Amino acid sequence: MARPSRARIDLGALRHNYTLARRLHGGRAFAVLKADAYGHGALRCAQALAGLADGWAVAFLEEALALRAGGIDGPILVLEGVFEAHELHDVRAHGLWTVVHHEAQLRMIEAAAAADGAPPLQVWLKADSGMGRAGFALPDMAAAHARLSACPHVGEIVLMTHFARADEPTEAATARQIAAFDAATAGLPGLRSLCNSAGVLGWSGAYRDWARPGILLYGADPMPEPAGGLRPVMTLESQVFAERTLQPGEPLGYGARFVADRPTRVGLVAIGYADGYPRIAPNGTPVAVDGRLARLVGRVSMDMLTVDLTDLPGTGIGSRVELWGAQVDVNTVARAVGTLSYELLCNVKRVPRVYED
Repeated sequence: MARPSRARIDLGALRHNYTLARRLHGGRAFAVLKADAYGHGALRCAQALAGLADGWAVAFLEEALALRAGGIDGPILVLEGVFEAHELHDVRAHGLWTVVHHEAQLRMIEAAAAADGAPPLQVWLKADSGMGRAGFALPDMAAAHARLSACPHVGEIVLMTHFARADEPTEAATARQIAAFDAATAGLPGLRSLCNSAGVLGWSGAYRDWARPGILLYGADPMPEPAGGLRPVMTLESQVFAERTLQPGEPLGYGARFVADRPTRVGLVAIGYADGYPRIAPNGTPVAVDGRLARLVGRVSMDMLTVDLTDLPGTGIGSRVELWGAQVDVNTVARAVGTLSYELLCNVKRVPRVYED
């Protein structure tokens, strides 16, 4: 019998979430597939969204080329842009769109010669409106736009920025970013793109021509008070494969982090931190066993973890355990370990993915 741990990927939920994001935002929307679609499998997710998504966004060139090699057509936006000038050859050859967010990238494009028969470069010019990370300073945007426009091999230029605190709906920083971006780009031709997932869900004043939903596609709402409507795409699950009963005062697992204060029936589950479940998950982190909520007890090991079955009669060897999914929100687990759902989903590995339509 194969090890029972797996990540079930609900492609119908993925399509539902994309459709919801596009309907909320209006205009067009890239499906962000970077980091192997946040741990869900970029190619399979792209195939599931083919004919529905307006395009795809990835972090770097190799991610884009993998999608093209898998037969994915349509616009693919490379969010980090190119790192070296020779990469522009592949950008052109494969009809990719590229972000330009700093001076060296702009110079690479200026130095590139027009290629016979190659389509014009589709460039997204990024402004730093307050993230403080990547992007041209706002006073430099007009000059950067003019330099790109002067390149005969550059076609459409889309203007973009990225929000730093859009997942904080009462924080004024996002409103300031929107206003600053609009002021700096006023009068410049081209479409606009401001909204990431949190922007789509919480900032209707930032809706422009293109959205870039990422984490929301996978059913993890980044807002502190989710509005609902998203469906989880990944269910991380395994089974109880052994059990034992602890007596009061008996410790469990590495470091004796859990000590029984009553007779405690413990189930051993075939999944651990080598599969991507966080090692630092504390006692009490929720899990679901055969559809009923239960709790993690003891420290997570490399290949297994332990759950409390004491109050769940009828459970035991063979019981299904959901680590996150429809019953256990991945955001709840993330909060328990002091991180974000993004990190948990991206860290899933070793377990097989099982795709369901």
